Amino acid sequence: MKGLMMDYQLTVPTILRRTESLFGKKEIVSLLPDRSIHRYNYHDFVKRAKKLAAALHKLGVERGDRVATLCWNHYQHLEAYFAIPCMGAIVHPLNLRLSAEDLAYIVNHAKDKIIIVDQVLLPFFEKFRAAISVSKVIVIRHSTDPIPAGCLDFEDVVAGGNEKDYRPFEEDEYSAAFMCYTSGTTGKPKGILYTHRSIVLHATAFLMSCTEGGITEQDIVLPVVPMFHAAAWGFPFSCSFVGASQVFPGPYLDAESLLSLLASEKVTMTAGVPTVMRNVLNKLDADPNAFNLSLRQIVLGGAASPRSLIESFQERHGIKVLNTWGMTEMSPLGTTSVSTTRLKNASKEEQYDYAIKQGMPVPFVEIRARNEFGLVPWDGASMGELEVRGPWIASSYYREENNQEKFTDDGWLRTGDIVTISEDGFVEIKDRSKDLIKSGGEWISSVALENSLMDHPQVLEAAVIAVPDEKWIERPFAFVVIKEGMAISQDELKEFLNGKFAKFWLPDGFAFIEAIPKTSVGKFLKSALREKYLKDLEE
Repeated sequence: MKGLMMDYQLTVPTILRRTESLFGKKEIVSLLPDRSIHRYNYHDFVKRAKKLAAALHKLGVERGDRVATLCWNHYQHLEAYFAIPCMGAIVHPLNLRLSAEDLAYIVNHAKDKIIIVDQVLLPFFEKFRAAISVSKVIVIRHSTDPIPAGCLDFEDVVAGGNEKDYRPFEEDEYSAAFMCYTSGTTGKPKGILYTHRSIVLHATAFLMSCTEGGITEQDIVLPVVPMFHAAAWGFPFSCSFVGASQVFPGPYLDAESLLSLLASEKVTMTAGVPTVMRNVLNKLDADPNAFNLSLRQIVLGGAASPRSLIESFQERHGIKVLNTWGMTEMSPLGTTSVSTTRLKNASKEEQYDYAIKQGMPVPFVEIRARNEFGLVPWDGASMGELEVRGPWIASSYYREENNQEKFTDDGWLRTGDIVTISEDGFVEIKDRSKDLIKSGGEWISSVALENSLMDHPQVLEAAVIAVPDEKWIERPFAFVVIKEGMAISQDELKEFLNGKFAKFWLPDGFAFIEAIPKTSVGKFLKSALREKYLKDLEE
């Protein structure tokens, strides 16, 4: 027997309608590429998004067509985020930190019809423009400089749209609405297609799970995480859903610019990768009275977070930090390290032990871990590859015939992360499967060594890789970046690690370098470090 509930489609226009009817006066603030500040409210935003949707339809965009964006975080990008899926097309943000070659491949593989480009990114766009085939290029101008011949001005396009011609897409919540590509550190980038339904469910769960108090209408949120990366972790959709004010930093992600914007706009919540937030912490520590912050919460994700980073924000600056984990394939939220009833009554030491874990699965996400012997017990010690499933988790890659090695026979996503799961369901990533070090038959976690090294007060960054060894097959080797004006020896670092790990875990060698190479989303690029190690060995 079927129930008697309404057939209510979970589509992106449902978010836009709620925003329009309830939160029209709430503010959206953008720091633009020319460093000017743009302010308007949700009422203006919705009106312009509808006009953009109607205008794109006039330009030939039909349902199911892909519209790419090559933009920083700002209000016009937010308009595209909603206008495109709300008309039934698919918005496809391009990761501007990838190579021109990768972006040409992605645009062609996705079969993007139109591309929207920030004017300041035109020099980069020109590097791959000749290699792609799109019907129109729309330029978002932030200066009086002319745009290239044959391109359309974004503001002219919006002005040419008639709000009355806007037709919200309400037909099928399982239709594609949003497209992301993986960063392609191994092999070609792979496309992920989010559905209307997955976006709405993800936004709902995100609101509940990203903090113990959730994101509310009272919040002012600044997502440092780029809008071209995994839908900015879902912040644009979640914030619009509840009417939280949004602040966008444009291309200015340095600590000084971020802290100035956080202070001037009285931001209550921000989110980004640990490498960016470490720079923010260092700036705060250097001059703690320079910025009058209203910040109550920092959401960390994208890479493992050192204990010292979380502890310093909370103990020295009174800012709570929430550690999270997810993947582009997961829209991207999977787990959050929220405090539980038991933890609230635990010692501060144990609370921080849990704060650095990736946390519990959010509602609708199921987890398990598997090794060569089968599913591992939830005992906090047994290690296995994390597998996940849920309504906003990819079931396959776009236009990829041979991708089932990433998915189990019973439909779970293999994440590639080696984890333990505690009895109370807290996930702790020990390493990526490709980065785990097996020395003399024993596993060594490069992530654990890295986080411990970065807890040293004189260390800025550290990355550990496996290097070949005749006797033990593999041994750990550490690359270390020392904070400016400081010095430390290999012996001192070994002594710092001694006692925290078994002796066979300690790195056999250290190399002091100026910076750790990173991926487009701020993760350590260990493949580059492995190449550097081999090259240095040859020399």
